[in-house]
Amino acid sequence: MIRYTMRRLVAAIPTLLVVSVLIFVLIRMIPGNPALVMLGDDATSTEIAAMEKRLGIDQPLFVQFVRWGANMLRGDLGNSIYYRIPVTQVIFSHLEPTLLLVLYSTIIFMLLGVPLGITAAVHRNGFIDRFCMTVSMLGLSMPGFWLGLTLVIFFSVRLDIFPSVGYVMIREGGLLESLKYLTLPALAMGLQRSASIARVTRSSMLEVLGNDYIRTARAKGMIERRIIGLHALKNAANQILTQAGISIAHIMGGSVVIENVFNIPGIGRLAFDSIIRRDYPAIQGHIIFVAAVYVFVNLAVDLLYKFFDPRVEYK
Repeated sequence: MIRYTMRRLVAAIPTLLVVSVLIFVLIRMIPGNPALVMLGDDATSTEIAAMEKRLGIDQPLFVQFVRWGANMLRGDLGNSIYYRIPVTQVIFSHLEPTLLLVLYSTIIFMLLGVPLGITAAVHRNGFIDRFCMTVSMLGLSMPGFWLGLTLVIFFSVRLDIFPSVGYVMIREGGLLESLKYLTLPALAMGLQRSASIARVTRSSMLEVLGNDYIRTARAKGMIERRIIGLHALKNAANQILTQAGISIAHIMGGSVVIENVFNIPGIGRLAFDSIIRRDYPAIQGHIIFVAAVYVFVNLAVDLLYKFFDPRVEYK
């Protein structure tokens, strides 16, 4: 397993390299000049040229990329143009709300999606099955930002149960207070992703429930709850786990919209603000960080396969 993990990590290097090249080129195609954004519209051409030289963006793109790439290989993502501190420090200062939001959303979509899919599979082609799949289809059809705004209107404006916007750091208000602020955005993201989990769970369970060992267990008189929980779900877990990994990566990447809707100071909001400010190093650092998260989530999912299915071999 260690050899397999090392091979996967080495194989991820070309992926991150391609991502770094694309993001470096694409963000420089966005109209706007970081020096002009920092100095304002009243700045003279001399002042703009001096600021470009100080920021290092007056050099050819190839020279800029080589310098940035060499620093990145040493773990240095450069300094943020807006914050004027290392990008890694900026990212980690905004990481807590995003990380907590991803974990909270994951718990929600797993607790909702898996039981919904199991229920639909057990009652195949019945009213309950059609109802569960209709609910999951509605979840897939609703945009996250629209669902978030709907939850705000209902739970914040009308019922006044949860805060509508903002976030309180754990060190300031405690974990429960932080979760209170993240409940609505986590619900918005979790409800949407639970639909895909439910559909994958249903299809996986239907495939497993048709196997001979399930019929044998029923013939031996084993109770249905034990068959579903001990035999069927465990053997269907790998496909569910794969979809869960995709959902976690989707939530991490889609946090930009939700964090802006709920005014959460996470790395998604940081990416949005960095684009507005033309903060090239911060944008590049955010994309590289999210790409690395994608890689490690996929690796973690692959390594967890053996936990649910001992027949899996890593070569």
